[in-house]
Parts: sequence; structure tokens; C-alpha cells
Amino acid sequence: MAVDTEAADARTAGEREAAPGSGSASTEPLTGFHIRVTATTFGANFSDGYALGVIGAVLPALGETMRLSGVWQGLLGASALIGLFFGSILLGRVADVIGRQKLYLYNFVLIAVASAAQFWAHSPLVLFLLRLAIGFGLGADYAVGPTLLSEFVPGRLRGVLLGSLTVLWTVGYVLANILGTYIPINGTTAYWLLASGAVPALLVLLLRIGIPESPSWLAARGRAAEAARIRRTYLGQSEATAADAEAAAAAQPPAARYRELFARGQATKTWFGVIFYSAQVLPYFAIYTFMPQILATLNISGADTQNLVLNLALLLGGVIGLWPVQRLGRRPFTIGTFAILTLCLGAMAVLSDGSSAALMVPFLIYTFVMAGASTITQVYPAELFPTALRGSGVGFLNGTSRVASAIGTFVLPVSLSHFGAGWSMGWMALVLLLGTVVSLAWAPETRDALTAEDLPH
Repeated sequence: MAVDTEAADARTAGEREAAPGSGSASTEPLTGFHIRVTATTFGANFSDGYALGVIGAVLPALGETMRLSGVWQGLLGASALIGLFFGSILLGRVADVIGRQKLYLYNFVLIAVASAAQFWAHSPLVLFLLRLAIGFGLGADYAVGPTLLSEFVPGRLRGVLLGSLTVLWTVGYVLANILGTYIPINGTTAYWLLASGAVPALLVLLLRIGIPESPSWLAARGRAAEAARIRRTYLGQSEATAADAEAAAAAQPPAARYRELFARGQATKTWFGVIFYSAQVLPYFAIYTFMPQILATLNISGADTQNLVLNLALLLGGVIGLWPVQRLGRRPFTIGTFAILTLCLGAMAVLSDGSSAALMVPFLIYTFVMAGASTITQVYPAELFPTALRGSGVGFLNGTSRVASAIGTFVLPVSLSHFGAGWSMGWMALVLLLGTVVSLAWAPETRDALTAEDLPH
């Protein structure tokens, strides 16, 4: 165990203390290749948001045509989240072993095929299995997409680009909700909506053909010449020579083992990531999956209009949230947003018997701030882990957060029916309070953290 601990410390220190040079990523220009990698990762997050949002839109119609029981409705609603958990946990580790590029490409073959096949899924079991496959592929991308993007893009742009992933997720999710609200959903249109997720998935797949392996991963595996070639060809780093790459590779410790996520020097960051990510997404998924039920329980008038306003607040908050996550730093941004979110849900718990206007004020603030706060969930995970552990770490955080999401999504409707909106908002405020306390105690500042791409070339 001592060897594991020393290796983990060496990785962290080696990436943190790398001396900057004239060719460092802090001055590296943004190239067309960077934009291409960013676009394909953005498309993946759009597909994820759309896939998770569209099932809520079509479930009422499917419930009638398939005569679904409450158990089957719950299973279909949670199917993609279950797949996300297994895909993130299992394939994040695989990405550290076999590389990022293969999973980055082939997971969208699975997603595109399974999405299109939903058009012919006329039994709940078949639909459940297809959505499980979609979630599994998206879970792999949760681990590999931000990891590869963080290892390719210039360090000075990493925060804003990784944060933008959540904005695209929100766009996909909101689009699915709006389509479900304003398109008449019946037994035919429900299947067209489900299968329409294949369109963005296919576009992402086509754009990803030809994306090379991460030079960070290659250098860590001793494949210095390949890493140097990719830096020259794709990143425009003409000064990067084979000798520089060999020197960087020689400085890399041996490949990490999964248990090093919990070794001295890394364990606190890992557990912080698990708790902060889970505490943020648990109320997020629960509230926006059951938005109509919440609005009805709170007796808010004009539910469709209010739902649209809240969805637009999600979009606006996600876009505006990109600025403070980069300017304020990761730690103050996380602590501050957790505190605001806690106060908003606490206010909704106290005002649950109040007027619609009184309730919508904290609800709108919560929605706006939550959308902005969620940008950090794409930034922090990739920066909490060194290169050798990054795929495993990001996958572990995404997987555990999806367990929390599934728990919240299952518990909230039960809580609403048995205890009402006030107590439901109250226990979710306590979840956010836990995130606030843990962030105060453990949140590191990683805005200026270095990945292997920040080493001098």
C-alpha cells in the first residue's frame, strides 16, 4: 500500500509542479482541431440531455399504449441512469488501460444504433434494454469525453470549455421537455421522439472519426514518438520534438491502479468529488424530472407557462454560469452556489403554503443558479485526478452521482405524495447543505492545475 501511496503522490506532484515553458498550454492557441474535439464532446452532452429528457415526455403515452404498471414506468424512467452508472464505473477504468480514443468513437456507435432501434421497441422489456444500452454508452462518454477534452485543450480555456458541456446538456434536456409539452404525444409520435435521439448521435459519431489518441495517455505509456507526432500534427506545437516527448514520458510514474483513487494524497479529492457531485445532481434530477407534479402540489397556476419559464431559466443560468466558474475559481464558486441553492430550497420548504408568486421567486433563483452551478460538474472531476487516474476517477464520480440521481428520482414522488412539497423541499435542502459543508472542508482550488498537456514541449 505504501508503494501505491507514493505513486499517487508522485503523479499529483508531477503534474502540479511541472515547470512552465514557452510552449506551455497556457499560451497555446485555440486551433480548429480543438474546436472539433470540443464540438464532438458538446454533441455528446446534448445527446445525453435529450435522451434523459425525452423519456419523461413520452412516458404518459407509452403508459397507455403498453399498459405500463407503475414499476415499469419507474424502470423505464430510470433505465438510462442505470446504464450511465455501469458505463461510467466500468468503462472509465477501461479508458485508463486501453486509451481514450477507442471508447470515444465506439460508444457512439452503440448510442446511435440503440437510439434508432427504439422506434421498433413495442414491449417494455425491449425498450428498457435499449435505453440501458444508451445509458451505458453515455456513461462511457461521461468518463472519456471530459477526460479527453481536458487533455487536449489549452489549460487557459479548460474551465470554460468543460463548463460549456453542461450548457449543451441543458439545451438537449430543455428541447426534449419543450417538444413533449407542445407536440401532441400519442402512440406514434412517442416512438418518433424516442428514435430522434439517433440524429445527434450519428452526427457526433461522424465528427469523431479520425480523432487521435490523447498524447497525455500515450506519454504515460511510454509511447513518446506517437505523442510527439500528435502534438505536432493536431495541436500545432511545432517545437514539440521526440526528445521532449521522451523526457516527459520518462517523468511519468507507472500506470495507476484503481485503488489509488483512495490512496493518501488522493482520497480526500476523490471523496470530495463523490459528495459534491452527488449532492448537486440528486435534487436537480429529482426536481426537473417531476416538475409538473411539483408545480401541481404547490398549487402554482399556469403550470405549462411556469414550466417553460423555468426551462428558459435553466438555459440562461447555464450560459451565464460559465463566466464565474472561470473568474472566481472552482472552490469559491462551488461553496457560494451550494449556499444559495440551500437557501432557495429552504425558503420553498418554509413558503410551501404561500402564494404562487412567493414560491416562484426562490424556485426561479434556484433554477437559474443550479444551471450555472452544474457547469462545475464537468470542470472539477477532470481536474481532481492526475492523468494516469483521470479516466477511472471521472468515471467513478459520474457513476456514483448517477446512483444519487436515481435515488432522488425514486424518492421524490413518494415524498410528494406522502409528506407534501414542504417536507420534500426540506430534505433536498439538507442534501445541498451537506454539499456546502463538505465543500467548505475539502474543496481544492484546481483552476490552475496542470495536466500533461501543460508540460513544456
